Amino acid sequence: MAAINKIQAGCSSEDVSVERQKIPAPLNPKRRCFHVACLATLFLVSCSGRERRPDSARATRSRAADLPPTEKGREVVLYALSLLDTGYRFGGKNPQAGFDCSGMVSYIYAQAVGVKVSGSAADIARQGAPVRDNRLRPGDLVFFNTLNRPFSHVGIYIGDNRFIHAPSTNGKVRIDDLGSRYFAERFEEARVYFD
Repeated sequence: MAAINKIQAGCSSEDVSVERQKIPAPLNPKRRCFHVACLATLFLVSCSGRERRPDSARATRSRAADLPPTEKGREVVLYALSLLDTGYRFGGKNPQAGFDCSGMVSYIYAQAVGVKVSGSAADIARQGAPVRDNRLRPGDLVFFNTLNRPFSHVGIYIGDNRFIHAPSTNGKVRIDDLGSRYFAERFEEARVYFD
């Protein structure tokens, strides 16, 4: 304030017009928390209300009601979900080292239900029986052409048109939607490995 008075003393009123503005007092902490909570709620509500639309005809067919999971399928899905966010590592076959897609599937099938599947995604595909995508059950494996060669990626179907996998992109085990443009365009086939 003293600096403003010095400036005003050296100038005529015609030269400088200084407006005195009242600076608002900061919000009290309770009111600030309330405002933040309201904004966060509005943000979450606006994000969650968006409908997901399938990007392809395959995604539309895949949105059919899931068949009920088998007991083994349920165990596979539960075990797979416990490994979410495990790191990616090419050739990785356990959670401590990290997983690639086929290593994750082999590990989960062996640990959860004692079913041995091994090798690359293409090798694993050859060991299963084909299943139509409208007959998918949680625990079935889904295969993709992600490297311009058949059966180059594999994941575990978990229901509701979603699957869990170990992609090299973003480097962690995660859940994706079969109807997303990327995976819908690259989906090859689903396979079943137990009754």
